[in-house]
Amino acid sequence: MTLKDEFTLLPAGQIAAIVTHLEMHAKPALRREYVKPGEYAIRRMNKPALAEYREIYRRVGEQWLWFSRLAMDDEALKAIVHDPGVEVHILRHRGRDEGILEIDFRKFPDVEISFLGVVGTLLGKGAGRYLMNRALEIAWNRAPKRVTIHTCTLDHPRALEFYLKTGFTPYSRSIEVADDPRLHGVLSRNAAPQVPIIE
Repeated sequence: MTLKDEFTLLPAGQIAAIVTHLEMHAKPALRREYVKPGEYAIRRMNKPALAEYREIYRRVGEQWLWFSRLAMDDEALKAIVHDPGVEVHILRHRGRDEGILEIDFRKFPDVEISFLGVVGTLLGKGAGRYLMNRALEIAWNRAPKRVTIHTCTLDHPRALEFYLKTGFTPYSRSIEVADDPRLHGVLSRNAAPQVPIIE
């Protein structure tokens, strides 16, 4: 085995992330939720209005450079979030939409938790664990063979640890390269300041 120490130079205006793909093959014991009864709730968005969907997606993901759904045109986005095999759920906290959960059943018996996240003000307050437990209940309620999720190096620095503690196991890695969405008006130039813009 030869260990290589190489770098791949990206053109200016691009971002890259290492993506870790994770899976589980049996429903795990749900981890304890340190929240007050009634503090959080979820509601399903049936055929969500695209503007409403994009707004909560942006509020949750802007700090981590989530942009894929924001860059889609209306028809492409509608084809996903209005598909009967895709469920979109919203985390509610004190009367506000503060998190998003998207679960994809289109390749059943594989189920993918496509997006799961909460707004920055709820990080570290039990909202993520509450939402993950609901995600696992929804996904495993249909008795799939496998549930998958992925995270990347642009995500919250403890996201991978969170998924491992939940019971997911990594099975592959990939590298994602994309144009920086902040340079094309998809996200604000102030989004994700921890990732410098290189023009």
